[in-house]
Amino acid sequence: MKRHRAVFFDLDGTLLDTSAGVIHTIDHIITQFDLPMLSEEEKRSFIGPPVQQSFQEHYGCTQERAWELAAAWREAYKEKFLFEAVPYDGIYDLLDVLRSKGIKTCVATNKREDYSLRLLEHFYFLPLFDCVVGSDLEGKRRKSDMIKLCMDRTEVVDPAQGFMVGDTVGDMKAAQEVGTNFIGVTYGFGFKKTDVIDGVLLVDDVQGIGRIFDE
Repeated sequence: MKRHRAVFFDLDGTLLDTSAGVIHTIDHIITQFDLPMLSEEEKRSFIGPPVQQSFQEHYGCTQERAWELAAAWREAYKEKFLFEAVPYDGIYDLLDVLRSKGIKTCVATNKREDYSLRLLEHFYFLPLFDCVVGSDLEGKRRKSDMIKLCMDRTEVVDPAQGFMVGDTVGDMKAAQEVGTNFIGVTYGFGFKKTDVIDGVLLVDDVQGIGRIFDE
């Protein structure tokens, strides 16, 4: 695996289990705006995609209303629930191993970049990453854009020298769009252990990611 120069990690559902904070924020917004209640499964579907997109999908609201709800969600999440998260077992060791092999490590996440940096700093991740790229304030940056920015910042010219690691179909499609390799994890919020996707490497735990890079 020496030819692989960089690994781009999703955050929610890949590095950290952020479900508690996200779900508590959804509950807060439902109460604040007197919205119809969602099931636990529907609330969990907010983890990963842009939050305004999730509000539109679940409430059928206008884009303007979705942005209003998303702005309130982000404020509540930042002030009340951001640090309600748990690192996945073995993730620090994995990052240490990758870096010891000379592989660059990055974060490419749909979470807003300023929130991502605060969260990663809180859990002592920042020294383990060469760059962190998240959503911009306007929410215009796509996941494929984030991967490309990571590649630029780690000087990866050939997409085949990189790996995107994520837990959703959105992560997979972004990697395919860029032309980089992809590892899907089933311990997060998207892929399940029963999923079988042609040409996609799925692993059930953090240790499974490490085995891919064993020399």
